[in-house]
Amino acid sequence: MTAVLSTVRVSTTSDLRISVLVSEYATLTSAGVIAVDMRSQHQRDAQGVLPGALAIDAADVLTRLTPGTRESLRVAAPDARWVLISDDGHDAEWLAWHLQARGIAGATFLVGGFAALHRARVTAPLAKAELATISAH
Repeated sequence: MTAVLSTVRVSTTSDLRISVLVSEYATLTSAGVIAVDMRSQHQRDAQGVLPGALAIDAADVLTRLTPGTRESLRVAAPDARWVLISDDGHDAEWLAWHLQARGIAGATFLVGGFAALHRARVTAPLAKAELATISAH
């Protein structure tokens, strides 16, 4: 299946650019791109969480998303597709470039970061597992 929005096709990692626009975020995450919220816990507490995103401290992103290490996430793979989200997008851009240099071609960053998502009032859809967890409480 291929999702299309603007010029972004999401069928393989080679279809992704290094940057993702806010207008593309919901479509990409719905198509399986994994959002990574790199903001600090303090920022998430103050600004709110990003539903559907993995919360990984910026200092840990390279080790957690690089496949083949003891610290790697189980879903970290060379063909994994990530969109990194920092407060304003700058830290996420830097880390996306470093992940791509490590061979993770599907590493991207959100232009403008969480601030841009918040201004546009854009969120990703919640996964069924997340909804089940929320409703269980």
